[in-house]
Amino acid sequence: MIIHAVLNLCLPFRYRSDQDKEYVGFATLPNQVHRKSVKKGFDFTLMVAGESGLGKSTLVNSLFLTDLYKDRKLLNAEERITQTVEITKHTVDIEEKGVKLKLTIVDTPGFGDAVNNTECWRSVADYIDQQFEQYFRDESGLNRKNIQDNRVHCCLYFISPFGHGLRPLDVEFMKALHEKVNIVPVLAKADTLTPTEVKRKKTKIQEEIEQYGIKIYQFPDCDSDEDEEFKQQDQELKWRTLHTVTL
Repeated sequence: MIIHAVLNLCLPFRYRSDQDKEYVGFATLPNQVHRKSVKKGFDFTLMVAGESGLGKSTLVNSLFLTDLYKDRKLLNAEERITQTVEITKHTVDIEEKGVKLKLTIVDTPGFGDAVNNTECWRSVADYIDQQFEQYFRDESGLNRKNIQDNRVHCCLYFISPFGHGLRPLDVEFMKALHEKVNIVPVLAKADTLTPTEVKRKKTKIQEEIEQYGIKIYQFPDCDSDEDEEFKQQDQELKWRTLHTVTL
């Protein structure tokens, strides 16, 4: 599913059917682009953010059927109080139906765990800015053939199911990053809530997101000539992002 979404984002054309393989001409450009892109593979960087205990690592491991956190050291209560926000990267190569994807997970251990969380999102924002600057320098250089795209493409921000909506930390984090990265808010541990509570909390979160002018990721509109199945899938994804993903 992730690779399918990446392909939809990265490929500007749809390739022709097998009966057109023998044809030579500019009409085969979509085929050439597709073959080159699949051969090279894709890079996708996903950031996960939120306080400890909300199921970030569990979700990532479930999404990609791998254990990216097997070497992680669990901190005790005293260490968590004094811990500052860190940036850790986990990279794994995934192949699905011949399509290769280099997946990088950027984690933010320590976020929201300290007693004083004033501007604890600063290191996260600085990291995202650094990746943009590095990519710009590589694009401006002479050797642009083997550029590695380490820019953060999406950020899953986990929202606590306890409380009455967004906390000030949630608001400040998303406001600081919504112009830099695609943010997808995730209501964590929704199974601890009743269906009525989930609906009420999702509505409250959406209202606050609009109230504070926070921009979250919106799926682009489909072209009018897309098939109905693709349009339906796009509508379902839009509905989920507009109503906040739940876990």
